[in-house]
Amino acid sequence: MSASVVDGNDPVTGHIISTTIGGKNGEPKQTISYMAERIVGTGSFGIVFQAKCLETGETVAIKKVLQDRRYKNRELQLMRVLDHPNVISLKHCFFSTTTKDELFLNLVMEYVPESMYRVLKHYSSSNQRMPLIYVKLYMYQIFRGLAYLHCVVGVCHRDLKPQNLLVDPLIHQVKICDFGSAKVLVKNAVDQLVEIIKVLGTPTREDIRCMNPNYTDFRFPQIKAHPWHKVFHKRMPPEAIDLASRLLQYSPSLRCTALEACAHPFFDELRESNARLPNGRPLPPLFNFKQELSGASSELVNKLIPEHVKRQTGLQHFMHPAGT
Repeated sequence: MSASVVDGNDPVTGHIISTTIGGKNGEPKQTISYMAERIVGTGSFGIVFQAKCLETGETVAIKKVLQDRRYKNRELQLMRVLDHPNVISLKHCFFSTTTKDELFLNLVMEYVPESMYRVLKHYSSSNQRMPLIYVKLYMYQIFRGLAYLHCVVGVCHRDLKPQNLLVDPLIHQVKICDFGSAKVLVKNAVDQLVEIIKVLGTPTREDIRCMNPNYTDFRFPQIKAHPWHKVFHKRMPPEAIDLASRLLQYSPSLRCTALEACAHPFFDELRESNARLPNGRPLPPLFNFKQELSGASSELVNKLIPEHVKRQTGLQHFMHPAGT
């Protein structure tokens, strides 16, 4: 990665950043220039802006964060190994410096035009409910991405929210983004339980023992569980409530995993051979599983892969996916 000098006081829009890639193992060096077009996200981390590669015309998203020279960037280390249809992909990265000698890391990622937040806001402002087929389609893909992160990479996202879920409005493919808060999976902390208790009620001593034996003597406020029919809208399908109840369990042994969630009957409609988007177009790829099926039981794999897909590709492909 090469460094290019950028004036930190200039506005982002219209700015051109050039960097050099390649040059290793006999590869030729190549200069790539990006024209910043508009800011699409801001936060304590820095900014995300939409940019166009001047050499190829490709649109990308660039996340620009202030880099402490003493440490490696954890988000960069993680994104380098991510490879899944429902997770945002890193194209490359480079450092830039300002005239004040501030160092910035630029993560160049694939560009996805919409966020789940904007999609939900659209329905809310139109006084409409999102069609159930989209609810199923989006949730299924979120679970698929999480199954990959949890089982294959061993990472917890820790900041999953509508703003960090990107949606391609043409094919309705969902991608999880923003791994700035992601960490290797560790046991839950006690302070995270307060808001959960308000819905699920006070965990039993056995629940607490299953979560973390160190907290069996901790005194939690005694609160009754909130009935699911009061949590959700009265027209919520029973399968959706059942899925939520399986996900929101204190005991890890009772809690549904992301991969098991994908196999839940709530998503059976997506597995039908004639399943289509409301506009008649095909659904985005939903069954191109890779490493996340490694270690899954044959019963779970059988539920995850529709019969029509098995006939097309052969079940053996899914039982022993490439790279596992």
